[in-house]
Amino acid sequence: MKKYGEILSACPLFAGMTEEATEAVLTTLGARVWRKKKEAWILPEGSPARYLGIVLQGVAQVVRTDYYGNRSILTCLHPGDIFGEAFACAGMETLPVAVMAVTETEVMMLDASRLSSLENGALTWNLLRVMAQKNMLLNRKIEITNKRTTREKLMAFLMMQAQEKHASAFEISFDRQALADYLGVDRSGLSAEIGKLNKAGVLQCRKNWFELL
Repeated sequence: MKKYGEILSACPLFAGMTEEATEAVLTTLGARVWRKKKEAWILPEGSPARYLGIVLQGVAQVVRTDYYGNRSILTCLHPGDIFGEAFACAGMETLPVAVMAVTETEVMMLDASRLSSLENGALTWNLLRVMAQKNMLLNRKIEITNKRTTREKLMAFLMMQAQEKHASAFEISFDRQALADYLGVDRSGLSAEIGKLNKAGVLQCRKNWFELL
């Protein structure tokens, strides 16, 4: 696991922990590395909610698909990000969401059922902090998707991105279809709104690059 030391040291789950303490946690939780091809499922919906994962390389998405097959992207995951922890710690039997590799991806899977055997207070605190931060992100998504129109949803998302990155020009993690899935809107309608806002001088856009004017 030493080859992943740099990524793990930056992972919020291991914040403030020594390399030795991190290694001990990984051993106790039976850490395993999975390699997934582009667009492969890392954790399909309905799979056992037993693991929490850490993205080591590549990009992944947490997605939910409704009864009619409509896909909604809940969040985008990059190296160092954690997934599955809320469902594993909640004691759920199966996952109500899925995790998909957007690119060729490596993830480290930890057996959450072994967490009770740990005596590491720092890890417990870090896990609680990660879950609290995820809850804040979920509330932010709800605030965006509760807007009534596609334009309002798009502008709320872009303004939050600008605030987060402290810049009026920035790149987002989604392509056009993924952005539509995240906002819960039709792709053609989203593209039309972007075109109108561009023409009105509200923003400029090139692929996943935006600038608020």
